[in-house]
Formats: sequence, structure tokens, C-alpha cells
Amino acid sequence: MTKLEFSLMVQSESHPLRNYAYQLTRNVEDANDLLQETMLKAFTYHNKFSEGTNLKGWLYTIMKNSFINNYRRLMKRNTFIDTTDNTYYLDSPNHAVDNRAESKFMMKDMMEAIETLPYDLRKTFTMNYKGFKYHEIAEILNIPIGTVKTRIFVARRLLRKKLWAYGQAYGMTAE
Repeated sequence: MTKLEFSLMVQSESHPLRNYAYQLTRNVEDANDLLQETMLKAFTYHNKFSEGTNLKGWLYTIMKNSFINNYRRLMKRNTFIDTTDNTYYLDSPNHAVDNRAESKFMMKDMMEAIETLPYDLRKTFTMNYKGFKYHEIAEILNIPIGTVKTRIFVARRLLRKKLWAYGQAYGMTAE
């Protein structure tokens, strides 16, 4: 396939891709940026496209992955970590000073518990944890929204069982 033929085929998919970009971003400018990034990647990596396969699916996958990567980048950049000491809590009877070592162990145990989840549950749960809405997860993973809700529910239930000791220690159990 020549570059011109490839270019014409990609251009014929630009309108449906623009609509999909808008569904993902819910913003016209961001959708245009995502479409441009997708087109650029498609032309850059056109040699990786196998002629005779589904071009539309290939382009949608590029767009979906670009969207997810951009979202992760944005979340990393916008994550605020408070590194100040909690000395202002010393005289307060309502707050306890955090125990950083204990927090590290708790986070380590939580991450290990999440890693033990089956892949489908882990993927859905972590996307929800990172701020994706149910309908966004359903679109990205190409599954029904009910499946998303079920997977998150089951993942939480399994994590609650695995991390039960922490709930008991900190009075966070329902019992």
C-alpha cells in the first residue's frame, strides 16, 4: 500500500474518529488535539499497519491508548502531595499525628492486595480509582456498564476481606 493510499484511507475515517474523540474528551478542543495526535501516530507508524486488517479498529485503538496515556499524564501532573509536617495537630485532641512507617506498610499491603486481584477486576478497579467514571471505563474496555459496576463491587469486596485487619485496627469495619 502506498503512502497516498494509506493517507486516503485514514482521511476517510477522520469524521467517525472525531466523534469518538469527542465522546472520550467531552471537549471540542481536546477532541481535535486527540484526533491530531491519533493521525500523527497513524502516519508515523503506518508501516506497522497490516494491509487487509481492520484500519478503523487500528485507528480507534491508537486513539483510545493516546487518550488513556494523556489522562494518566494529566493525573500525575495534577496530583498534589502534602509534604508538610503535621505539627499543627500536636495540641488538637481530635486529630492524631500520622505514623509514616505504619502508612508505608499499609500502602504496601494495599498495593499487594490490589495486585492479587484477577486482571479484569484489577484493571476496572484501578481505572475507577484513578478517576474514570463508569461509562468511561465501559467505553474504553468495551464492556457493558453493568459489568463495570459488578467488577468494581467484587474487587472492593475481595479487598475488604484481604485488608480486614486494617479495618479492625482503625475502626473502619461495618460490623
